[in-house]
Amino acid sequence: MSIKISSHFDAGAIDIVRAETAQTIELKLRKDTHVDIAQWFYFRLQGARGERCTMRFLNAGDATYPDGWKDYQAVASYDRKNWFRVPTAFDGSVMTISHTPQFDSVYYAYFEPYSWERHLDLLGRAQASSLARVEDLGSTVDGRDLNVVVVGDPSARKKIWVIARQHPGEAMAEWFAEGMVDALLDVANPIVQKLLKHAVFYIVPNMNPDGAVNGNLRTNAAGANLNREWMTPTLENSPEVFHVKNKIHETGCDLFLDIHGDEGLPYVFLAGSEMLEGFTQQQADEQQAFITQFQRASEDFQTEFGYGSGKYREEMLKLASKYIGHTFKCVSLTLEMPFKDNARSPNPKVGWNGARSAQLGKEILQPILHNVERGAR
Repeated sequence: MSIKISSHFDAGAIDIVRAETAQTIELKLRKDTHVDIAQWFYFRLQGARGERCTMRFLNAGDATYPDGWKDYQAVASYDRKNWFRVPTAFDGSVMTISHTPQFDSVYYAYFEPYSWERHLDLLGRAQASSLARVEDLGSTVDGRDLNVVVVGDPSARKKIWVIARQHPGEAMAEWFAEGMVDALLDVANPIVQKLLKHAVFYIVPNMNPDGAVNGNLRTNAAGANLNREWMTPTLENSPEVFHVKNKIHETGCDLFLDIHGDEGLPYVFLAGSEMLEGFTQQQADEQQAFITQFQRASEDFQTEFGYGSGKYREEMLKLASKYIGHTFKCVSLTLEMPFKDNARSPNPKVGWNGARSAQLGKEILQPILHNVERGAR
């Protein structure tokens, strides 16, 4: 069987330079739609069972986030359900994956993918629950549905908004959203019982369906970085933000979480809104209380490593969590998870993955409950 590499499937992305033999595979990271951004990859290799494969990514040094390759290990799977890390090296210019497949067909990816079909399954599971409904917010650039999962009574006193995957290659964000949704649908969960007495959740599991399906890292089908569109979104360039922003203004917001992944830092961390003009002492106290409770709820979360408060100063209100924090004066946070392993609690076999992201989505309900109850006092 001859060597074959393909990527014509949901979220697939790679450019093939040469693939005559298993030992001389040369590839290039493919750019996002309409923009000069390259980092995400996902492809299938056939015909190399039992052969030592050497896959060289020739333009890895020119990737958008080359620091992301330091101490990074790619993921692989034979069945697209069970993913594991494989030996990966980066010399500052070329990234090399070295692996001997056990089967004729194997998939390699930047991170464990979250498919469009799984997204639709999540929506179906949610609407089957008596606690939830699925609402259509509008259409993406390419005409895909943009949905929000509403869990609880919309007339509840507290409105909690969670959006995920503005950057489509950050698939861990939708795994997180799945974990949160599934936890909220558990009628026997005592934390959920308490939460839904006071709060309704609006969860957008995938803010960027087009980018996800197209295999982009950061942009939608128009080439827009959605997390720079919150001041002036348009139906032409960023309808995803346009529709979600309008819905938030319609419902109001008392707590906002924007879920992401960070290419370089091997940690789970939060970025707050303390740098905002007009940030009140009450906001500061509530933000710190949330962070403290999250530390108690999750061993994976830490506060030592993260972004400096001045990281986004020039374009601040273009970002979702900053815009919402400024507009609604509520706790508004960006959550980052690693593409690599979590250095705080490493698991070399799988690194940080979908299951760990989903577990974090469940654990964050504890600090959310504390925030809701704190506001009720």
